[in-house]
Amino acid sequence: MSTTTQDSDALGANVLTIALIGPDQQRRGAVAIALTGLQAGVTREFASYPELDEVPRMLQDNYDVVIVDLDSNPEYALDLIEAICALASPTVMVYSAKTDSELLVRCMRAGAREFLTQPFSSGMIAEAMVRASVRRPAPRPAEKKKALGRMFVFLGAKGGSGVTTLACNFAVSLAVESGLNTLLIDLHLPLGDAALDLGITAQYSTVNALQNAARLDSNFLSRLLTKHSSGLSVLAAPGKFVPIQSTSDDIDKLLAVARQDFDFVVVDCGTRLDLADSALFEQAAAIYLITQVSIPELRNSNRLVSEFFTKTASKLEIVLNRYTPRSLGVDEEHITKALTRPAAWRVPNDYATARRTQNTATALSLEDSPISRVIRQMARTAAGLPEAVEKKKKFGIFR
Repeated sequence: MSTTTQDSDALGANVLTIALIGPDQQRRGAVAIALTGLQAGVTREFASYPELDEVPRMLQDNYDVVIVDLDSNPEYALDLIEAICALASPTVMVYSAKTDSELLVRCMRAGAREFLTQPFSSGMIAEAMVRASVRRPAPRPAEKKKALGRMFVFLGAKGGSGVTTLACNFAVSLAVESGLNTLLIDLHLPLGDAALDLGITAQYSTVNALQNAARLDSNFLSRLLTKHSSGLSVLAAPGKFVPIQSTSDDIDKLLAVARQDFDFVVVDCGTRLDLADSALFEQAAAIYLITQVSIPELRNSNRLVSEFFTKTASKLEIVLNRYTPRSLGVDEEHITKALTRPAAWRVPNDYATARRTQNTATALSLEDSPISRVIRQMARTAAGLPEAVEKKKKFGIFR
């Protein structure tokens, strides 16, 4: 029995899906011919290198193997290999007519697992495919299902009400106070500011997750996250304007995967009422409606409560942000009447502290201030922890 036949038998029914990328038609064709007869046919040929920002979309097809032409543009090919390996776990192979040891090392560092030299020797690709088949993760045995993480949703009655500031600092406090795995998802697309507020730079974003919802799983999601110094994981909004039209199913898939991996999931919705079509509000453990004591915001809050939260009224907690007693002459009775219920939380107006922490990209919940104390208590209540005992200050001395 020939080597090629033996290797084909070794692959058995474990057929591999392959993406073949090569601008040079002749070299690409030679690879395709070498694959003929193997139980690992080319799923798709790419006649040019894809742009790096197109890689997530390309990987939606869940290829087992990606084979890349190195000679057409070695430097770009290396960048492409690195981008593929950062987002997914196919076996990446490169092919070249040159035997350059330095280039081989650079390919391996970028994430390539096989270096194929043309002209191909008998059985070379077949053997590489057998190794790729072995590397492909086996299906996991059925495990006892873990309880889904609890989800907390922040929604603003009006733009500028302070949703992102409160959501970010609540998430940081939740991670710190509970010590449990906590994730913040910025769904205030396309212009979310959670990463900016927390002083982090994210390589990937919520858009990458939603664009790849079909193949989104725990492993893929973990590659998109950025870690904050507090231990909080963050799925940030993109750093530049990226138009996206996501479906409710895409959002539901993201939330489901996130809740499988994290004990707590905090979602910054901004003022996105279109998210009401998803399972977001229905599956939330608590929905924090952020408003301020002004006639327009109280009016908006009244309409939102009446329109969207009649079925989830028990989950709804209204937060009065930048609160000053009797602001604009509106007393508690009128506030309660406008909101159709008493406010659950009052975050005091401390503009200087909030502005300073925003300008320095420091989580204000990590400092001690009137604002941070309220946010900390919100987080402890959400986590089921007892009320924190705050030190009282008298005559300049804490006691």
